[in-house]
Amino acid sequence: MASCLNHIKTKKDVFNMAKKTTYPKEFKEYVTKLVVLDGRKIVDICQELNIPYDTLQKWVASYRKKQQEDEHLRQNQLMTASEYKELYETERRKKLELEEEVAILKKAMHIFTQGKN
Repeated sequence: MASCLNHIKTKKDVFNMAKKTTYPKEFKEYVTKLVVLDGRKIVDICQELNIPYDTLQKWVASYRKKQQEDEHLRQNQLMTASEYKELYETERRKKLELEEEVAILKKAMHIFTQGKN
């Protein structure tokens, strides 16, 4: 009976001996972006980098959840009236500058095309 208990204990020790690999944060982020942003398959990356499928799947789920939370926070932020006015004025100035550039280019094109006739 004692040998039987030793055998059971040995099997249990084998399961406890399985090392949990810790990965650097930068590595997790890089690999996760390969799936989320580059569209690579989780299975392919797991095989290439010898990462357990469940582990990478958890990283991807966590990354996507964080992206959704960040997007939700961004959408919920309201602009103050002064921020909105500043943004409006900046965009209006950019539009006027572009319209001025277009007018100059039209005049230049007209001048250059008249010289050829």
